[in-house]
Amino acid sequence: MKKSKTKDIIIVSLAAALICVCSWVQVPSAVPFTLQTFAVFFVSAVLGAKKGVAATLVYILLGAVGLPVFSGFQGGVGALLGSTGGYIFGFVLSAAVVGFSCDRFGRKFLPSVLYSAVAILTCYTFGTLWFAFLYGDGNILGAFTVCVLPFIVPDIIKITLALTVAKRVAPIIN
Repeated sequence: MKKSKTKDIIIVSLAAALICVCSWVQVPSAVPFTLQTFAVFFVSAVLGAKKGVAATLVYILLGAVGLPVFSGFQGGVGALLGSTGGYIFGFVLSAAVVGFSCDRFGRKFLPSVLYSAVAILTCYTFGTLWFAFLYGDGNILGAFTVCVLPFIVPDIIKITLALTVAKRVAPIIN
């Protein structure tokens, strides 16, 4: 039993590290294009809800204590409360949704696509409301235009890639 817990801790830690590294790969904009979305969806699709959420929370906690794990090598509570904080917290919900889908339905194409759509819409909603009310004077349409529209196609590509790679990697890891 102890060996299994140790293995889980190592896997969750490595998954959190992957999210950290992917957050550093970015194309700057008002809300930067990063590979965080890829990493959160990949980790959750491979590990399932419990470990996927755990890895995402570890990533957030590492950033909260000041390690530069967020995009642009930022860290600290200030980064979490910044313009991208809502999306970072939204990753937890996305991880739960994607992980639940894989726990419940395996990595079958249709459920994966449907649950991923729900997951990214959840993240977009949480992040956009955060941005609109904290940084955009409550202008939800303006926040949507800046924070979501430019990311839809790149996120579809990243999520598709994450699910495709996860389907091949999960049997090896699990």
